[in-house]
Amino acid sequence: MNIAQHIALVDELCYRPFPAEHGPSDVGSSGPGYHVAVLESGPYGGPATRAVTIDQFEKDRDAVYELLASRWGDTDPYNLRTVLLRTEHEEIPRPWADLSARAGVAYLWEVEGSGRWVAVAVADRDEADAVHLLALVTESDPP
Repeated sequence: MNIAQHIALVDELCYRPFPAEHGPSDVGSSGPGYHVAVLESGPYGGPATRAVTIDQFEKDRDAVYELLASRWGDTDPYNLRTVLLRTEHEEIPRPWADLSARAGVAYLWEVEGSGRWVAVAVADRDEADAVHLLALVTESDPP
């Protein structure tokens, strides 16, 4: 996928109905109140391959950020590490707990008029899993 396709998918997810149950979707996974789209998925490989993939996905995330920021405004990176730490002591709702387990930071916007939030992040925490560029669309406020 290219950046224009990423933006088109985010736009579509901002209006797609949420399913009643958690499960896989045509773009990743969905559940009550959220969609997680895998925009890009990297190859499994050694540390050097992983580092190159992370670097490329961060550049792609930043390119998506630039286009969405021109529409919805500049935002500072949202620290998902803090959210992950909070999951040890409090109930953090899905999908935020799941995203914080997969990524360290995200860019985040409240989409005016839709009642939804959009986050874009590089999921690279689990070294046993492939690296992913993710888009999250949810009706749940960030914790």
